[in-house]
Order: sequence, then structure tokens, then C-alpha cells
Amino acid sequence: MSAATAPRTVRLAGAVTVLQALAGLVFVVALLIRASQLDLGSAGSLSRSSTYGEAGYFGIISLGVLAAGIGLLRSKHWARTPVLLLQLLLLGVSWYAMGPSDSPLVAFAFAVPAVFVLWCLFNRAGRNWWTGSVTAARGERETR
Repeated sequence: MSAATAPRTVRLAGAVTVLQALAGLVFVVALLIRASQLDLGSAGSLSRSSTYGEAGYFGIISLGVLAAGIGLLRSKHWARTPVLLLQLLLLGVSWYAMGPSDSPLVAFAFAVPAVFVLWCLFNRAGRNWWTGSVTAARGERETR
């Protein structure tokens, strides 16, 4: 394994993150379809413009997650931190789904991939890949 190539676990974390981003984009498409319907349903005071705004918001976030997942697949070190933060946020979502929302299946669907990605990035191979990049960057700065 060269210093430039990420270990298999890091690339697996990237693949799961890409799948999470694709799920987010599917949600965006569902929101756009809902906004285009004549009757928005009985979801309170949702308007067509707020539904389009929500789709845009989640679209931007999903594209950022997709970029970070592809970054991990391509062994880019910059992608590790955004992916870690996303997984920690998803653990918070699963905690809320388990507790106040009383939706254990939704909690499970959010928590399992998040824990897997965190394990992939914090196991020995993932840490060695990351610390190798930090050490190399420090060495470059010291030789200048």
C-alpha cells in the first residue's frame, strides 16, 4: 500500500458515504415531485416555494456529501473530516429517532452505516493512512 492510496476500509467508508449522498438526492427528487403536485397534502402550512427551498437545501448538502465520498474513494485526505462530521450528525439524528420520535427502525437505518463509516476511518489502517499524511505534510514544511 503506497502513501497515496487509501486502505480498503477508507475506500469502503467512501462507498457508504456515496450511498448516503445518493439517498439524499433521492429525497430531493421526492421533494421536487411533491412540490409539483397540485395538492401538497395535509402537512400543515407547507407552501410550494418552501418545498422547493427545502429541496434546494438538501440538494446542496447531498452534493457536498457526494463530493466528500468520492474524495475518500480517490484517497483524498481532505475528505476525511467532512465525512466524520456527517457521520456524527447522523448519529445525532438516529438518537433523536430512537428517543423523542420513537422510530427505532429509522434510528437503526441511520446509526448502522454511520457507526460502520466511523469504524472504517478510526481503525488502525485508517489512522495510519491519516497520520502518514499529517507526518508527510509536517516534513514538507520543515524542509522549506
